[in-house]
Amino acid sequence: MLNKKRSFLKTAISITVSVVLLATAAWVLLNRQFVVDQISVWQYTPSPQIASISQKAGMSDKGTFYFYASNPAINNAAEFNVNCQRQEAQAAILGCYANRSIYVYDVNNAELSGIEEVTAAHETLHAAWDRLSDEDKSATGVLLEKAYASINDPALTERMDYYARNEPGERTNELHSILGTEYPNIGTELEAYYKTYFSDRSKVVALHTNYNSIFKDLRTQSDTLLSDIQSRKAVLDKDIATYNTSADSLEADYNALKATESSLDRTSASQVNAYNAKLSALRVRSNNLSTLRSNILALQAAYNVQVTSYNKLVVVSNNLASSLDSTLSTSPDL
Repeated sequence: MLNKKRSFLKTAISITVSVVLLATAAWVLLNRQFVVDQISVWQYTPSPQIASISQKAGMSDKGTFYFYASNPAINNAAEFNVNCQRQEAQAAILGCYANRSIYVYDVNNAELSGIEEVTAAHETLHAAWDRLSDEDKSATGVLLEKAYASINDPALTERMDYYARNEPGERTNELHSILGTEYPNIGTELEAYYKTYFSDRSKVVALHTNYNSIFKDLRTQSDTLLSDIQSRKAVLDKDIATYNTSADSLEADYNALKATESSLDRTSASQVNAYNAKLSALRVRSNNLSTLRSNILALQAAYNVQVTSYNKLVVVSNNLASSLDSTLSTSPDL
């Protein structure tokens, strides 16, 4: 009787273990990506720089989990150009999510502090999107399109056109990363959704706003200066044309008057008075031309100052842009 009980117990244990193993296997099969991610996170040791990124970007535990699960790396130019391929020659990229790994370009420009954190958060949201079900993608896509329409930002429209050309079919994926890291007012539903990945999304948005304002300010200053330069040039061109036409006319009239001098009857008061009146009128015209010339020179001086200022802004803008372009090699220190 005792042996039967032991046999029954062994059978029961065996069945239980089998059920547990089957249930575990089924769970692992259904949650394969999570298991792979968890193993990746366990095996990944973040550098101090990487570890600070998730905190500065305001990532939640889950956001940090997806970040680390993607084996993030900060790349120098040579490494980055191998890992991340740009689609358009004139459009520099700062990060990519490739083969379920995140690569961020190491931007060595103190003026653009925060750009690596925003880039890392952007790519982390690509990793998160990659793991959403089709049903969740569809539902989230509706919220993204609603927020996109309410923002109505021409710069964002231009950016989405770029993705339409180079990454067809990835519109909602890109919106998911862009809106989540760069725009503050996206609607309560979408804001609630992003709480999954950010404990404080305002941190990453603030980082983006800070460095993006540098580009915006430069663009505003450049556009204002360029508009003023073009207006001054139009006035200059008109005044110079007027001056040249008037100077030619004055010279012709003066030469014509001088040609009558030899035939002038100096004993005739009327002729002398008429000659002097014409000469006096020519002198008035000459004085007016001198005034116009002085005004032109002053306008030219102001114009040249603005052109110099504009060129300096162009240099500053180009230097900032160059610091974001991984394909521009750094000159060696000699």
